[in-house]
Amino acid sequence: MPVPRVGLTKADVVRAGAELADDVGYGNLAMAPLAQRLGVRTPSLYKHVANLADLQHGIAVLAMTELDREIRDAMHGLSGVDALAAFARAFRAYVIAHPGRYTATIGAEFEGADDPLLEPSTRLLDSMAAVLRGYHIPEAEMDHALRALRCAFHGFASLQASQGFQWTGDPEVSFDWMIDFIDRGLRADR
Repeated sequence: MPVPRVGLTKADVVRAGAELADDVGYGNLAMAPLAQRLGVRTPSLYKHVANLADLQHGIAVLAMTELDREIRDAMHGLSGVDALAAFARAFRAYVIAHPGRYTATIGAEFEGADDPLLEPSTRLLDSMAAVLRGYHIPEAEMDHALRALRCAFHGFASLQASQGFQWTGDPEVSFDWMIDFIDRGLRADR
């Protein structure tokens, strides 16, 4: 029988849930295995999170906060292709290291103006927009450019994290090629 954990907080539950999602996959996240991991009974979790959806939202907030911080740290002081590459590499490294918690961010909806998910999500988009402004992307095209970059980086990182590159050739070389390809495209006719 699990021994109760004294002083368990919502942050502890969310962090353990994020680690569990990374270990077993976000789609396999459930309260009973989380309780077992924390050494508590399942009903004890509901003192800290309302339900699985609340836990999932907490994981999305944690992941977006971590991802935002890592990307901003990587990009600090850089511009042009260096900023683009730093963003892409930090993004991919996070997704590969934390596939479960990253998955929590996909489609996570804001629960109001004071939702803690809003701030890091906005900062992350601002970091991407800063890269694009360095390429003189007009504001009228910014949404399209942001979506295109997200699709490219998300797609590559998610495929690599799920062992999706099974054919010959080094994915690192392909990743560098993709960054160069995007850089050339962003510089074209500008």
